[in-house]
Amino acid sequence: MAENAPATIRRLFELLGATYVKLGQFVASSPTLFPAEYVKEFQKCLDSTESVPFSQIKRIIEDDLKGDLSTFYSFVDEKPLASASIAQVHAAKLKTGEDVVIKVQKPGVGSLLKADLAFVSFSSKVLEFLNPEFKRLSLADIAADIRNIMLEELDFTKEAKNIEEFRGFLNSNRIAQASGRRVLTMERFYGSPLVDLDAIRAYTESPETTLITALNTWMASVIGCSSFHADVHAGNLLVLRDGRIAFIDFGIVGKISPRTWQAVEEIAQGFSVSDYNLVAAALVRLGATTDNVNVPAFAADIQRIIERIERLDVEVAVSRSGDQVQAVMAAEEEEVTGTLLDLVAVGQEYGIKLPRDFGLLLKQTLYFDRYTKLLAPGLDPLQDDRIRSTMRDLAGQDVIDV
Repeated sequence: MAENAPATIRRLFELLGATYVKLGQFVASSPTLFPAEYVKEFQKCLDSTESVPFSQIKRIIEDDLKGDLSTFYSFVDEKPLASASIAQVHAAKLKTGEDVVIKVQKPGVGSLLKADLAFVSFSSKVLEFLNPEFKRLSLADIAADIRNIMLEELDFTKEAKNIEEFRGFLNSNRIAQASGRRVLTMERFYGSPLVDLDAIRAYTESPETTLITALNTWMASVIGCSSFHADVHAGNLLVLRDGRIAFIDFGIVGKISPRTWQAVEEIAQGFSVSDYNLVAAALVRLGATTDNVNVPAFAADIQRIIERIERLDVEVAVSRSGDQVQAVMAAEEEEVTGTLLDLVAVGQEYGIKLPRDFGLLLKQTLYFDRYTKLLAPGLDPLQDDRIRSTMRDLAGQDVIDV
């Protein structure tokens, strides 16, 4: 039974509804906090639910925007493009003619989520009281982090703020006059995922230049904004038909503390000169462990994982078949998560527990490593001047204190 516990709990979470589906997604995105077998299993957590009748969606839009639907939109498709646990998305057209998508929070979700999270918070404190091991793992603190993150997702003005802040760096815009706490109207993009090589070649003459643009844009946003896009899997990173890059879905963002940023700079410096002892020492300081870590041994283990990553083959989506591209995206997610778990496991062997913001940042760099192998196999991002120049320009800037 123990061997099937992660799968059983994952299926139970899916049955319990919105709060627990989002909780499962938090587990999947936090390999520095949860056991590997649960992180892997919760990658499968399905956030696809029955849609709410459009009559209810229409009421929420009009209530949130304080006006008739026709005041803001010339057309809204009553059939949703997608339906998840918290919200569903509809295609629409503004009165001014722009194609948009509307993300609308489902009725009753807010009160349900708050009640469920209060129960999770209370339960974590009881478990800490009953079992000192849970206290050692800071279970109540983890529950508090989950509560804060998930409650932020209920307020779409927070996601809108993220999009507005990224606007100077990324190609994603909010339609300010048609957004509120439960309604978010965004420009609609037409393009293909970054793993669809056939489509990319049709949209741009140089896939390598497209990759460099995406990487430089993301790195600029990491330093220039108070938060960074922390979910750059291929479905959220599109190549548009005119060759531009679009970053979509700002529901998951990371915020880098000054301590983490200092470690990131040291780690990047270590990788640029293949000094794994420097990388290991920076990770030891970041993990704030009290153990006496054997840095050379830790460095050797890190080097083995990095060399294995460099040897990985990348499956290329050479067809525009939706099923094939989706399969490649699923394989990409599994491989990136597996690599991240390997790095976390090595750290734990030496008593090092890395913060979640670092884990989120590291996961995005692993995505970009895969995109590099796909779009520019001979490119070394740490040595290429088109990327190094961006890093040098940004090196003198201070990370925003969050």
